[in-house]
Amino acid sequence: MGERPQAPWHPLPLSELLILVGAVSTVFGLDRLQHGGISNGGPALFAGIAAVLIGTVEVTLREHLSGYRSHTLILTLLPLIVFHSAVILIVASLTTVPKALNVGLLLVDVALGTVLFRLLRAPYLDARRERRFARRR
Repeated sequence: MGERPQAPWHPLPLSELLILVGAVSTVFGLDRLQHGGISNGGPALFAGIAAVLIGTVEVTLREHLSGYRSHTLILTLLPLIVFHSAVILIVASLTTVPKALNVGLLLVDVALGTVLFRLLRAPYLDARRERRFARRR
């Protein structure tokens, strides 16, 4: 519905360039990782993944908050993945991860995901209504 929202730095395609550079860096890092170990490819791999993530989240958030496209599920899952991974990594650094922790975390993930989904869906619906209203004028 309507035109894609422009970035504040338009006409420079900064997010798209971040995604491209990040993809190239990720492939480079994976190649170096395969041939030389973590010290050779690790930094490029992690920098590439971070660049792709930043560019993708920026475009996704901009489209979502402007009412152009709903990316509620993606925007809900990203913090859940970070939270779940952080808890597992912290527990794994201290002791072996018990299987019951995964079940407990799944319940927390569902509850947190439900709250985040509802919080993220409301601004999208408001922006979508505004887009429709502006289009009718």
